Amino acid sequence: MTTTQFQIRKNALDTTRLVTLPDAPLAEGEVRVRVDQFAYTANNITYAAFGEAMSYWQFFPVLNDAEGLWGIVPVWGFGVVEQSRCEGVAVGERLYGYWPMATHAVLQPVRVSPEGFLDGAAHRAALHTIYNQYIRCAADPLHNPATEALQALLRPLFLTAWLIDDFLADNAFFGTCEGGQRGVMLLSSASSKTAFATAAQLAKRPEVEVVGLTSAANVAFCESLGVYSRVLTYDQLDALASDTPCVYVDFAGNGRLRKHIHSRFDKLAYSCSIGGTHVDQLSGARELPGPRPVLFFAPAQAKKRHGDWGGAEFNQRMARAWHGFIEQVNEPAAPWVKVQHHHGPEAVTAAHALVLAGRGDPRLGHMLSMAGD
Repeated sequence: MTTTQFQIRKNALDTTRLVTLPDAPLAEGEVRVRVDQFAYTANNITYAAFGEAMSYWQFFPVLNDAEGLWGIVPVWGFGVVEQSRCEGVAVGERLYGYWPMATHAVLQPVRVSPEGFLDGAAHRAALHTIYNQYIRCAADPLHNPATEALQALLRPLFLTAWLIDDFLADNAFFGTCEGGQRGVMLLSSASSKTAFATAAQLAKRPEVEVVGLTSAANVAFCESLGVYSRVLTYDQLDALASDTPCVYVDFAGNGRLRKHIHSRFDKLAYSCSIGGTHVDQLSGARELPGPRPVLFFAPAQAKKRHGDWGGAEFNQRMARAWHGFIEQVNEPAAPWVKVQHHHGPEAVTAAHALVLAGRGDPRLGHMLSMAGD
């Protein structure tokens, strides 16, 4: 048996290769999982762009690369256990979790429970639990076979979005709503799935106004979602008064835009960076007026809320919000996402180039499989 991997050059994300390696025999306690299908979005480009800084390359290290130039981008999706030498994990089980862009993955299940398990591989021990968890689909309250694609595409993004909304509210929107005024939440890359999922949560809060920033080509799409108070193109920031109390939630990673916003708004109360969809324009945060941008790390807010609420309450709140969000997204008259499937290594390569370029239809959701049709 062999495993085919889709590898990306760490310092040149448009340079990729397909590598096929022989499978080693399983050790005691390991399972081999066929990676069935996975989502590929701007969020995955963020994983690659911040691969070194945020340790994303560590999840599935490339073994045939002595110089450390190549990496495997982690993806969210579904897999099926093909071989098992682990008691309590059966062949044929369907799992939701974090996978390599490959035909197969080898895991070392630990803390096995009726709900799932963690990968106990040594190289993942220091990485956050939220990424090491594998959920048995048969016991997952969020799983619905009919909407698996939406789960893979939106569940990890939604969790981040839900935590961003919670983080901002937990910090009283950094004082922008004082005196009965509505604080303005500026969301860049407003057509991206994480941004509009965040907007969908913030839109339920009357104390804030949610302003989406996007390219001219995506204005109509963003407006059609009904979750933005208004949508502006990147060159329309002057439509907002310079003394607007606001928070900048940066999904784009566009350095010029960040500088413009920090220079434009003298009552910018907080600036946080979520991702980097504009990879070619990523830049640092030095010598900017106003607050220093802070990288938002969703697991940190999740850990805080687990402490505040307990695990059961955290999961119940998240599940309620998730089911409400999926109802919005899956509205039959005007669905927010149209799923497009890509099968085979060459199709995966083409899909990566499309998502990296950021020129795709924002309504499309790409589901990939390394296997052919």
